[in-house]
Amino acid sequence: KTHNSPTALIKLCMLMLTLSWVASNFLMTGPKAYLTYAKSVQVGTQNGIEECKHQFAWDRWNCPDMQPCSASTRETSFVHAISAAGVMYTLTRNCSLGDLENCGCDVSNNGKTGGRGWLWGGCSDNLDFGEKISKQYVDAQETGQDSRAAVNLHNNAAGRQAVKATTKRICRCHGMSESCSLQTCWTQLSDFREIGNYLKIKYSQAQKLDTDKRRVRAGNSADSRGAIVDAFGGVAQTELIYLEDSPDYCRRNASVGLHGTEGRECLQHGAGLTQWERRSCRRLCHECGLRVEERRTEVVSSCNCKFHWCCKVNCEDCSQVIVKHVCAKREAGDGYAVWRRYRGPK
Repeated sequence: KTHNSPTALIKLCMLMLTLSWVASNFLMTGPKAYLTYAKSVQVGTQNGIEECKHQFAWDRWNCPDMQPCSASTRETSFVHAISAAGVMYTLTRNCSLGDLENCGCDVSNNGKTGGRGWLWGGCSDNLDFGEKISKQYVDAQETGQDSRAAVNLHNNAAGRQAVKATTKRICRCHGMSESCSLQTCWTQLSDFREIGNYLKIKYSQAQKLDTDKRRVRAGNSADSRGAIVDAFGGVAQTELIYLEDSPDYCRRNASVGLHGTEGRECLQHGAGLTQWERRSCRRLCHECGLRVEERRTEVVSSCNCKFHWCCKVNCEDCSQVIVKHVCAKREAGDGYAVWRRYRGPK
């Protein structure tokens, strides 16, 4: 039952994080502060998962709920980063809104000259607070000294750096008739979608670490961690890193929680599709050895509703045919001709 629920492994991982964070922070912050922070942490984690699903909706790996906690692939590097970013983002926003105790806008620079013609002022989002509490929460489970823990901590930090990197400076003009001879400016969080877009680019540029496998296999956790630190080399804190190659996401492998692409929906037609979306049928179906199957579903809904005085609403039943394209197994005789028929635009 657990494996079929929407709270399977990826959310189970987050629950483990929460329990670890409870133990390390409840006494330190006090019960009231903990409860207010914990709600933001929960919402931030969920926002991170939802953004992950959005970013990978038309990829072979689509951020499934059953995400293995122990893997160290390119995909799990993104999961760590977007989760850490989601928690920091929500804590920072709620702090600035005054929803959290002993926390508010960052006014530490107010009144100082920020640049030519402008001063710091207004209500800057409190990034330092969001980063601090997010770090306490998200990093709490990484108590090990092995290479995997070091990589996870690095990717957590990269997620928090993404929040900082995408902040905007908002300014208000002052002067006679708003001549803008002087401006007051403050920092503001971007939409979380921009952070997701930023980290998706980092995902595509993620670097696989070349570790000293002899030191890692030795079984000494300190030596293993030393090998990974050496492998970091010149990797910037803003970049995502991973240790293992990704599995074949075309194929179903229940033992590691992979669903494969059979049965997945893809897009062929429609206004406003991106190039990536238009190529989804080729990527999810054809390149995985599957064909595209058109499925039509009739949906009946209320329409042409009229209000009659008093007090009744009469509606008609209208039917609409919904057309979807899904990846399906090839039938006997399927071949190149079928692929050519369904491949759609590049």
